[in-house]
Amino acid sequence: MKSSDGGLPVSGVQLGAVSASVYKDRGRDDLLLMAFDEGSIGACVTTTNQFCAAPVHVLRAHLESTSHIRYWLINAGNANAGTGEPGMEACRQTVSSLASLTDVSDDAIWPFSTGVIGEPLPVQSICDAIPRALNVCDSSIDAWERASRAIMTTDTCPKLRHIQCEIGGKTVTLTGMAKGSGMVHPNMATMFGLIASDVVMTAECLRTLLGYAVNHSFNCVTVDGDTSTNDACAIVATQVSGHETISDPASLEAQIFAGALSSLSDDLAEMLARDGEGATKFVRVICEDATSDEDARAIANTVALSPLVKTALAASDPNWGRIVAAVGRAPVSKIAIDRVNVWINDVQVVENGGRHSEYTEEAGQAAMNSVDIDIRISMGVGSGHCRVMTCDLTKEYVRINAEYRT
Repeated sequence: MKSSDGGLPVSGVQLGAVSASVYKDRGRDDLLLMAFDEGSIGACVTTTNQFCAAPVHVLRAHLESTSHIRYWLINAGNANAGTGEPGMEACRQTVSSLASLTDVSDDAIWPFSTGVIGEPLPVQSICDAIPRALNVCDSSIDAWERASRAIMTTDTCPKLRHIQCEIGGKTVTLTGMAKGSGMVHPNMATMFGLIASDVVMTAECLRTLLGYAVNHSFNCVTVDGDTSTNDACAIVATQVSGHETISDPASLEAQIFAGALSSLSDDLAEMLARDGEGATKFVRVICEDATSDEDARAIANTVALSPLVKTALAASDPNWGRIVAAVGRAPVSKIAIDRVNVWINDVQVVENGGRHSEYTEEAGQAAMNSVDIDIRISMGVGSGHCRVMTCDLTKEYVRINAEYRT
């Protein structure tokens, strides 16, 4: 099952994107409002960064209060992180402004922010823009397209996809969008994954399926090793597709939906890695035959995060010694060096812990010249497996982040 490019309307969902001038002097949409039919429920996974932003705190509090959701309020250009109690109050003010205009409770609104850390949130500009966002809300494909652009920061392109599946004789639609280009690393990165579906499902089941999908997609992406203060992956289920309510995550119906959700999440996560700041290559680091999945994840992440590996990728340099050096320092208890095998795409570079007898520099160079690269590492000791998506590290990444605030 594979998702498709672009958005599809989801019954019970409307979107409105406008400029709140959070990005000053840019004239772009930077405030997004997503409205959901009454009865909608949601689930969310948020950043593990302990210095998390004000909207993350507020969102978590609302989640503890109720899983019922009516609005998502998202701004780009300002993270409202590192802003202390004034930032918390600013976030609550924007939520209360929307609540008073729509006659819903504050806890039925989830706030999200992304952008520069440490700057005061322009509360009045956002509150002034909310009525305009409400007025332009609609459910069209164009609304999804505009929404996917409104949440962008350093992204070079919008990330918007959809997928459909059949449950109980009814067509269920999922449309999702993501943003993220830098400060991307598990657990949750500087990214949003925002997914809407018309599936009929209990909140507990939705939480379980979202957690699994995130762990195998968005939490398998790293660009630069920095976990952001604001990350979130959220899903809303509007409950209007017409099939029987799904409550058991192990049921056939739940697994059909889980397959669609995982496919959509995986494809959005791949788009994040491909759009890594300054990236010229998309890289999958696949660790297999490890002692456990946890060890495989640790090894794959160590290789994917290595500045030496990533700069070699940028230069198309088949310096495979950097790969095995990263494998060797991964935080796992013991490595059977004489069982390790490594491939770059289809070219085996390491056999039983040493240079492959038939490896040539020309073959390695041809593999590294590719835009899409798979680094496959077999540990030879078990069945543990993990795939991490990443990109190369270029001079352009340095420039983008050196000039981020200018």
